Formats: sequence, structure tokens, C-alpha cells
Amino acid sequence: MMSTVKRQLAFARVDSFSTQNIVRGVQSVFKGMLLPSLGIVAFLILWSFAASSINTSLGKFPGPQAVFEQVQNLYREHRVEREKEAAFYQRQEARNEKRLAEDPRYQPKIRAYTGKETFWDQIVTSLLTVMSGFLLAVLLAIPLGIAIGLSKKLNTAINPIIQIFKPVSPLAWLPLVTIVVSAVYVTPDPMFAKSFINSLVTVTLCCIWPMVINTSVGVASLNKDWVNVSKVLRLPALQHVKKIVLPASIPAIFTGMRMSLGIAWMVLIAAEMLAQNPGLGKFVWDEFQNGSSQSLSRIMTAVLVIGLIGFILDRSMLQLQRLLSWDKTVELR
Repeated sequence: MMSTVKRQLAFARVDSFSTQNIVRGVQSVFKGMLLPSLGIVAFLILWSFAASSINTSLGKFPGPQAVFEQVQNLYREHRVEREKEAAFYQRQEARNEKRLAEDPRYQPKIRAYTGKETFWDQIVTSLLTVMSGFLLAVLLAIPLGIAIGLSKKLNTAINPIIQIFKPVSPLAWLPLVTIVVSAVYVTPDPMFAKSFINSLVTVTLCCIWPMVINTSVGVASLNKDWVNVSKVLRLPALQHVKKIVLPASIPAIFTGMRMSLGIAWMVLIAAEMLAQNPGLGKFVWDEFQNGSSQSLSRIMTAVLVIGLIGFILDRSMLQLQRLLSWDKTVELR
């Protein structure tokens, strides 16, 4: 009799546990998928309604359908341009083969394709630029932030410089960067275009300050017990940084990195528009200057793509933080 009761209680606990798991799963799906989907649908409805009531000099403001059609058009243009590029190189190969057949001493020459960059090419260009500038800023800012956080004297010496340059808009640096790069980066066979270097340095200048500040604050606020453990173990300076400082400071470091990457993406688009450097910013400015009937929908498409890429960059940085941090409870916010 007692064994039967125990089995029934065990089955009841299992059923209760299973029910709780199902409820949690439904709540997780509702929170993670249904609510965001409802928000997106509501946004699309409001956008469509507002767009239909706005008239401009170039026609009605583009709604979701116009943007979707423009995405297809831009993709078709990209495919056509890639076909032209492939045909261009095929013609050169055929010409070189013919010349070699006539003259075996002939040195084949391949000219680079100089067709216009498509919308998708501009996306790749902007992503390469922002990530290059961001990684350069990481290499400079994090070691500097750790050094400032570990040394009060260094913090006192450098803090005024940081506070002076931190509020300066990166776009204010752009003319100076352009002039300096033009004067310094002089070579007959440059590895990178000057426009790329200008944008890269501008991105680095806007990334560096949030990372330096957050890293130094995270290092300076280390748990005193951990510091004492390091002193008891007599860890060398590099081991102290590797074993104690970096693991404890990762949340603060990644907070600065996420802030910097978001700012860098915004600044890059503005810099590309202002300096007419290749990228999404130049695409938006060219369409604005073009003034065709499709310009508004193309600009709106670029705006949505810029926002989507910014969101993906932020989520990627947060996932990287969860991967590297000892604290796996970091929420996706």
C-alpha cells in the first residue's frame, strides 16, 4: 500500500514538473517571439498609414511595400553588375589567350574592373571600415584603460586629456584627419585607399573614449579581496592582469565596447555622407542628390538596413560577452 502511494506521489511530482516546464516554454516563446512580432506588425501598420498621408516633392513617402520592391530592385542591380564584372574579366582572359597564342613572349595584363559599387557592395565597404576602426580602437583603448585603472597617478595625469577630447564630435576630427592622411599617407602604390584610412581613423577616434573610460572604471572597482589574493600569491603584473583584472572587468569592458560600436556605426554613416567616402552614407547622399522618383524608397531602404546592421552588431557583441564572461546570466537587452 505504501509503495503504491509513493509511486503515485512520484508520478504527480513528475506531472507537475512537466506542466511547469511546458508553461515556462510557452511563456518564453511568447516573450521571445510573439511580443516582438506583434510590435513589428504594429510598426508596419503605423508606417503604412503615415506614409500614405505624406506627400513630398518626389511623390508619396515610401511605405513597406515600396521598400520591399526597392530591395528587390537593388538586388537585381547587384546581380547585373556582377555579371558585367564577370564578362569584363572573361573578355580580358580571351584577349590574353589570343595574344599568347600569337606571341608566347607576351606578358598578360589584367585590368581591375571599375564599375560602380552597388548597394550591397556599399554595405560590405561600411562593415569593413567600421570593424577595422573598431578593432584598432580596442587594441589602443583596453590596454590604456587597464593601465589607468591600475594606477591612480596615471589616472590623474591622463583624465584631463580624456575629459577634454571626449565631448568632441568625431565629425569635427574629419577635416583634420583628411588633411593629415593626405600629407602622411603618400605612396605610389597604396595598399588602402585614402578614403578608407580617413573613415577608419575617424571611427577609431569615436570608439576609443567610451572603452577607455569603462575599462578604467571596471578595473578600478575590483573586489579588494581578489586584489589581496593576488598579493598573497605574489602574482607577477602580467599574471595579475590575466588572472584577476581581465576576468573581473569583462562586463565593464564589454559595456564600453558595445557603446563604442554603436556610436562608431552612426558616426561612420555621417562621415561617409560628409566626406563622400564609399559606403552606405555615400549611397544615401547620392540618392538624395539624385532626386528621382525612386530616391525616397531607396533612402528608406538604406535607413532600415543601417538600423538592422546596427542591431545585429550589438547582439553579436552581447553574445561575445556571454561567451567570454564568467557571468552567463547576461540578458539580451
